[in-house]
Amino acid sequence: MKDYAEMSKDELTEELKNVNKTYDEYKAMGLKLDMSRGKPSSEQLDKALPMLDALTSKDDFHTADGVDTRNYGGLDGIPEAKELMASLMNTKPENVIVLGNSSLNVMFDQVARGYMFGIMGSKPWCQYKKVRFLCPVPGYDRHFTVTEKFGIEMINIPMNEDGPDMDMVEGYVNSDETVKGIWCVPKFSNPGGVVYSDEVVKRFANLKPAAKDFRIYWDNAYCVHYLYDEEIEILDIIEECAKAGNPDMVYEFASTSKITFAGGGISAVASSQDNLDDIKKSLSSQTIGHDKINQLRHVRFLKDKEGVLNHMKNLALDLRPRFELVNKTLNEELGGLDVGTFSTPKGGYFITYITKDGCATRVIELCKEAGVVMTGAGAPFPYKRDPHDNTIRISPSYPSLSDLGQAAKVFTVCVKKATLEKLINA
Repeated sequence: MKDYAEMSKDELTEELKNVNKTYDEYKAMGLKLDMSRGKPSSEQLDKALPMLDALTSKDDFHTADGVDTRNYGGLDGIPEAKELMASLMNTKPENVIVLGNSSLNVMFDQVARGYMFGIMGSKPWCQYKKVRFLCPVPGYDRHFTVTEKFGIEMINIPMNEDGPDMDMVEGYVNSDETVKGIWCVPKFSNPGGVVYSDEVVKRFANLKPAAKDFRIYWDNAYCVHYLYDEEIEILDIIEECAKAGNPDMVYEFASTSKITFAGGGISAVASSQDNLDDIKKSLSSQTIGHDKINQLRHVRFLKDKEGVLNHMKNLALDLRPRFELVNKTLNEELGGLDVGTFSTPKGGYFITYITKDGCATRVIELCKEAGVVMTGAGAPFPYKRDPHDNTIRISPSYPSLSDLGQAAKVFTVCVKKATLEKLINA
C-alpha cells in the first residue's frame, strides 16, 4: 500500500472507510484489554514463588552475623541484602541502604526531605520562592507526579539516542541555583528504552551546579532487565561523581519489584557516605527498621548477581515474546504507511510509539472506545502535556500473548484511523 502522505484526498477518504469498517468490527467485539501499566504478568510472578519457601525453620531467620531478622533493628538493611543490591547497581555495599518494597516510595521520601528539611544542612526547599527539577522527556510519569505534588516546577529536557540533551542540562544546572534536581532512568529508560552512553554519564558526574543542594535522582529501575542474552552495562555514576570531585551529587535508586514480586520486593538507595548519613538522620524518625525477613528471603532465593541474572533470563522467556509480538504487529500493519515510528529496546518494560504530530490523544481515545486501555496520552511528560501530542507508551508485559496480539492489532487500526482523519482534515 502507498505511504499515506502520497495519497490523494479521495484515496485517503476511501482508505478511511475501510479502516472504519475494521475499527467498528473490533468495537462490536466488546473487548476488555489492558496495556496501561508496566505490570509483570502472572506467569512472571509465578517464577518467584519458590522465594516464599526460602525460610522454613527458626534457624533460617538469622543473618550470617547472627542477627534475628524477626526482631527490631537494622535501620539500613542486613549486610547480605546490601551486598546483593550493590551488585545489581554496580556499586559498593557501603554505599547502600536497603529499605522496603518500593523504590518510588524512597524517591518520594528523598524529595520530601529536601522540601521539608533541606539536604545536608541546606535551606529547606519550601522556603524558596521557586524550586525547579529537570525532566528528560519522554520520561516516567510517576517521577513527574512526585515533583508536581510538592509544587516543584518541571522543565522538559529532550532525550537523544544516548541520553538527555546534556548541553541543556549543563546550561540549567551550572547557572541556575533554583534547579535542585534532575530525574534520570539511565538504563532502558521509561518509556524509550534509551541507555545512557559513557560520555553522558561522565558529563553528569562533571556538572558544576549553581545550587550546592542539587542532586541527580538516578532511578536505575531496569539495571538487570534484559530481553536478550546481551548484557549492557553503564558506568557507575557514584564512582564517576567521586572521581569528578562531586561525591555527594547523586542518589541512585533500585528495587526488585520487577524481579520478584511487584508489591513485595526490596528497594535500595545508594550514595556517598555523607548523603547516607543525612538520610539516616531522617530515616531514624520514620522507622526502627524495614522488613528484614523479606530482605533475607530475597538473598536466599536470588543468592547473588549471577543468580539474579539467571532468574532474569528465565523471566525474559515470557517477556521477550510479548515485545516481539508487538514489534511484529506494528511492522506488519503499519510498515510503509509513514504513520509513525517505534522503539525496539533491548531491555526494560516499554515500547514508545511516536505518531504524527497531533495524533496521540486521538489514538488513545479510539483504543479506549474499542476496549483497549492504554497509558494516557501526555503521561510521559510533566503536567501530562505532550508539546507535540505524538508520544504513546506501550506496556506489553501484563496481558497474555493472545490478548496482547489482539490489543496490538486494535492499536494499529486506531493509529491508521487517527492519522487518516488528521490528513483528511488538514
